[in-house]
Amino acid sequence: MAFPQVEVFEDYRAAAGADFDAVIVLGDFDAELPADFADFIEQAQQFDQRVGKQALLVTCDVAGGRLITSPTGPLTRDYADVRTIADAAAAAAKIAVQAGVKQPLLVTFGIPSEGRYGQAEAVAYWGLCQALYEPLEAREFHGEEAIEPLTKVGVIGALDEQWLQAVEAGKRVARDLAGTEPERMAPPRFAEYCQQAFAHSPVKVTVIDDIQQLHHEYPLLMAVGRASLGVERHWPCVIRLEYKAPAAEQTLMFAGKGIVYDTGGADLKVGGHMAGMSRDKGGAAGVAGFLKTVAEMRPETVNVIAELGVVRNSIGAEAFVSDEIITGHSGVRVRIGNTDAEGRLVLADLLSHLRVEAGKYPRPQLFSVATLTGHAALAKGPYSAFVPNGPAVSQGTANRLLEAGEVYGDPGEISWSRREDYDFVRPRTKSDDVLSSNNGPSATTKRGHQFPMAFLAIAAGLDGHGNDSEHPLPYVHVDIAGSGVEGGDWQHGKPTATPVACFSGCYLHR
Repeated sequence: MAFPQVEVFEDYRAAAGADFDAVIVLGDFDAELPADFADFIEQAQQFDQRVGKQALLVTCDVAGGRLITSPTGPLTRDYADVRTIADAAAAAAKIAVQAGVKQPLLVTFGIPSEGRYGQAEAVAYWGLCQALYEPLEAREFHGEEAIEPLTKVGVIGALDEQWLQAVEAGKRVARDLAGTEPERMAPPRFAEYCQQAFAHSPVKVTVIDDIQQLHHEYPLLMAVGRASLGVERHWPCVIRLEYKAPAAEQTLMFAGKGIVYDTGGADLKVGGHMAGMSRDKGGAAGVAGFLKTVAEMRPETVNVIAELGVVRNSIGAEAFVSDEIITGHSGVRVRIGNTDAEGRLVLADLLSHLRVEAGKYPRPQLFSVATLTGHAALAKGPYSAFVPNGPAVSQGTANRLLEAGEVYGDPGEISWSRREDYDFVRPRTKSDDVLSSNNGPSATTKRGHQFPMAFLAIAAGLDGHGNDSEHPLPYVHVDIAGSGVEGGDWQHGKPTATPVACFSGCYLHR
């Protein structure tokens, strides 16, 4: 797993003796220029008015003779955020690769001393790595060194090298799992990747792939996977990842949606809408990525337990269909409204398992992470949607994620769970306890990304753990359908590795 290793320096002079072959300078070039490079930049601007207006390479007397200037524009505006710095780093990274640079030094300047920019240098490094990332299939075919030539990045700032690299390691796992095509990352191979990623680490990996056990313990998940059983390489599995802290004070429990390919099932996706559905495993990928960062950081006081439901929603004679009533792990009877709303079925069984064992751990907090609804992408654009239950609201869980996302360049927005959402999924007869969905697209359904959280709460048995119960359980549903890939392009866009940085910043960084 080769990504540019980071080396941190207090200032430019401290890095002068290192073997860097270019300097990347990021900031607002209309403000005060950095003293170490001001003369070079001003001289270059005399010959080229584009310097400081767009990302460019100029030759001058710096490391490697190459100075790459990449402007952020003003950072003090009300709507500005740290992602601008990541964008500037990404633009510079592309020029660096084209120029044959192997080991650049990354310098930021003029960053406002505001909380929202508290991790600016780290976000710059992660933005550079995001731009450099190449898909797993490409690396396996061409070789990593051939298509990812940068080997080291120097960063100026008061930073923790382990932290920077731990988050990037998690991001790479998330990108690999989310972005890889459906055969290379079919359920058994998804599990194999996880086993390799966590080998010789403190994270325990358990793969549940016995079909009879899955039928018994994860009946909703197996309804989704039913049509895939005719092809052995597509057989579903549940991957359990466990990190036990030596002095645990709180426990994070995750359910990750890992639909390796979503045909829509019997409610088949038509009109070209199936393209990109190999990325419907982005939730499970993001959770696995966060566990990779956990494995690298080894927190002393935070347990992390995850269950990933890795399934192919295939079409065939065995496919489950609308109107079926399936009893989930929780004992709740679910009427199927639309087989293309399959991810919430997988999550419901996973969450139910986590609910049952939550009482064994200190301060449990539950999360589901999924590329769940087109409505989240429509309503939130490139932001993750956090939908908290009552205890999570009372304990400020979603607010802490919101604040961390702003600082660590992985932002989200809060959506509220309302009575209309519970009414939407109410049973219409005594034959069932909850309706999985309506039969229309979520993007054209009112509250299309909020009502699935109500379904999950009911189907997983979490509605019995609200603020009015003896054992409240904070739960936040995280919909990354809008934030999971760059530009919202689910077929070709590069996976963003959300919400690795958000959760890592919230729970691991001090």
